[in-house]
Amino acid sequence: MTKLLRIDASARTSRSLTRTLADTFTDNWMSRRPHADIVQRDVGRNPPPIISEDWIAAAFAKTRSPEQERLVALSDELIAEVSEAQMIVLAAPMYNYGMPAALKAWFDQVVRIDKTFTFDLARGDAPLKPVLSGKILVLLTSWGEFGFGPGEHNEGRDHLTPHVRTASKYLGVEEFHHIGIEYQEFGDGRFETSRKRASAAVELLVEKLIGKNDEDAENSKAAA
Repeated sequence: MTKLLRIDASARTSRSLTRTLADTFTDNWMSRRPHADIVQRDVGRNPPPIISEDWIAAAFAKTRSPEQERLVALSDELIAEVSEAQMIVLAAPMYNYGMPAALKAWFDQVVRIDKTFTFDLARGDAPLKPVLSGKILVLLTSWGEFGFGPGEHNEGRDHLTPHVRTASKYLGVEEFHHIGIEYQEFGDGRFETSRKRASAAVELLVEKLIGKNDEDAENSKAAA
């Protein structure tokens, strides 16, 4: 059974478009998989602490003091959640063209040497290597503006999606899906159309992923 990790990064606890999209995803998943194992981590409501010099020293230490163990305890917990999940559903609005600070703090706690990646200069100019593999990430976003795609008038200003895509490599992500809502600050018909289109796309993605999951399970049985 696929284990899901849901990450909510919106500072809003109500009227959040990304939380609504994530609800649509998990509700549809549960309707098809009533006994699904879904772990929820709400960094919007409970942001992880930003890393400090002492935290970095603890993360790199080969032997840790009790205080250093305390400093990385939350990081260990967050990493365990990622390690155990086959799919990550990450719901994050774009703030000032990038990640919410709480989500960046979560990535900084999770992407950690000898836990989610190794570093070896013997590999030459590519010394970093992910430890985890085979995971799927579904990124659900909302944008106040619109037109962030290739050739559109806001091209190059979306620093949320590519940042998540790049950093998620070190979570073991090998399959990446993105669905977003545009025009939020305009609040007009285009916004409503975008919201409905995104919700429908989420439902279709759930169908696709469950179908793929079932196919993989059947192939595993046949190969056994």
